[in-house]
Amino acid sequence: MASPRILILGPPGAGKGTQSSNIAEEYDVEHVTTGDALRSNKGMDISDMDTEYDTPGEYMDAGDLVPDEVVNAIVDEALSQADGFVLDGYPRNLEQAEELEGMTDLDVVLSLDVDRDVLVDRLTGRRVDPETGENYHVEFNMPDDEDVRDRLVQREDDNEESVRNRLDVFEENTAPVIDHYEDHDGFVAIDGEQTPDDVWADIQAAIDERV
Repeated sequence: MASPRILILGPPGAGKGTQSSNIAEEYDVEHVTTGDALRSNKGMDISDMDTEYDTPGEYMDAGDLVPDEVVNAIVDEALSQADGFVLDGYPRNLEQAEELEGMTDLDVVLSLDVDRDVLVDRLTGRRVDPETGENYHVEFNMPDDEDVRDRLVQREDDNEESVRNRLDVFEENTAPVIDHYEDHDGFVAIDGEQTPDDVWADIQAAIDERV
């Protein structure tokens, strides 16, 4: 099997990170996220772009959003070095989707569908172990160790107001990206409300059928 080029889409809390890791391991491809790509290229020279700063790291250190043109260049570089990939967290808007079409041809476009109320429950119930960074959930996945349970915390952006705002931003900016890809030959909608194992089984079937 050729190394597949896969895009995974879905709202916050849909399980993109978990399933992207599964894909990367099973198909031996790079897991490319905008966050990782930015961190890996903090020192990239972007002085020719007529931007406020000369490197992505300067935007990140200042707490400013990295401009789309910089993100596009970094993703392009990451994909060009990957022999197969699963792209997670990009494109976030239609302009980035159009840029992506000029970077690579996608074999599979996976869209994880999850109802908004389910997403709110998933995200507001998430808890993090500050010592290990492990994620848990108050309903579905609590640690057996009582000491670990006692030290779990909720991330600031996982309170209900922040979660609903993140979902609003997704629906405004990124949901149109999903509509954009629905006519792609490799587009597959996946029921993201199933168990993670069932979601993974559907993803594997979709990839194996198209690659």
